[in-house]
Amino acid sequence: MTETTDSRDRSVAEHVRRYLATDGRDGYMEGGVTNLVLTTVGRKSGVRRRTGLFYGQEGDTYVLVASGSRYGAPLPDWYLNTLANPEVDVQIRGDHFRAHARTTTGAERARLWSKMLATAPQYGTYAAKARQEIPVVILERLPQP
Repeated sequence: MTETTDSRDRSVAEHVRRYLATDGRDGYMEGGVTNLVLTTVGRKSGVRRRTGLFYGQEGDTYVLVASGSRYGAPLPDWYLNTLANPEVDVQIRGDHFRAHARTTTGAERARLWSKMLATAPQYGTYAAKARQEIPVVILERLPQP
């Protein structure tokens, strides 16, 4: 399926449009944190869905925090989509690539959560109000065809 939609949140959709139109020159640094554009496949619809997200980097991988738009709950659609379809498209500035998304656990999650909390302290507020542990996701680049 080739249809792609942007976030239902107007401010996020506008951010994604600016980011894509400028290869991230406008939107890469948003909210004082580095941003990427993530495209997932809808777990129910099969429609490609784009959103802009804060990210961190750990070696060759990229780190995302799956906090919901209402302070950590419910889990965001992009995260639920990665559970059903872990192969995603990513754009960081002008770099476009395919990646595999996986949810971290245990010590890896704790370490990366601390790193992301230092990068974006608002995650602490989200965690305090969340009904569940907020997932931390790793994006691992897939080999180019």
